[in-house]
Amino acid sequence: MESTLISPADLKRMIDADIAIVIDTRDPESFAAGHIPTAVNMHDIFTFLATSDANGMAELKEKFAGEFAATGLDGVKTAVIYEASMNTGFGQSCRGYYLLSFLGYPKVKVLHGGFEAWTAEGLTASTDVPAPAAGGFAIDPSAAGIMMDMADMQAAIDDDSAVILDVRDADEWIAESSSPYGKDFCPRKGRIPGAVWIEWYRMMKPTPSGPMFKSKDEILAECATVGITPDTPVKLYCFKGARASNTFLALKEAGVKDVAIYFGSWNEWSRDPALPIEEGLPY
Repeated sequence: MESTLISPADLKRMIDADIAIVIDTRDPESFAAGHIPTAVNMHDIFTFLATSDANGMAELKEKFAGEFAATGLDGVKTAVIYEASMNTGFGQSCRGYYLLSFLGYPKVKVLHGGFEAWTAEGLTASTDVPAPAAGGFAIDPSAAGIMMDMADMQAAIDDDSAVILDVRDADEWIAESSSPYGKDFCPRKGRIPGAVWIEWYRMMKPTPSGPMFKSKDEILAECATVGITPDTPVKLYCFKGARASNTFLALKEAGVKDVAIYFGSWNEWSRDPALPIEEGLPY
């Protein structure tokens, strides 16, 4: 299987060959201060909060198909997405990879190590703001299986063959906080019943070029601690699908075959008082 992760040197070669559209997911201020040459800024890859009902999914598709097309993506060039580093942007580059995968875009890469790795290699940054010619691509519905809605997650609670994997930070897992936006951002704190937990940071380790994903065997060793094998159907969630996207990519790189994300995640689940939750310290 070809890796989704790409090194700074390989990205530089792709930029020089004019075969990549580079997408910077950081905030506009960081982008303006210096970015990878030719990159366009798309911060709402990270900020957009989605709901999983039919209207929410239609809005998600329409919004991001349009925005990605505006960057110049045309189905031929490779999208290469990056953030500041792999553990400082809550997985936002991986969220971009997941969204493009959901839309069925055929060529998507993530810069391994992000902007930190680019600068660690001594590669130059730019403050030029490109004006790309609009592209456009067809949405491929065959990739929709990686996206779960609320009903899918409800069904997963009763599916003994699947593992619901919560990858949020520790304070969210033990129901001290409802979100990274603040302890009381959502109306309820807790977990989806039956979920197991691997904090998303555990998929990565420090390197001289910044945090990077662990090796395949190291990731599978983390998975084994909660009963996940390469053949286990894994149902991921976090708060809004960003940290889950980081874990999604890690699991796919490690060869876990069946991985899907409940993209509405805790932001949606916690707002429906009819949905069950577990609170407090897990047993």
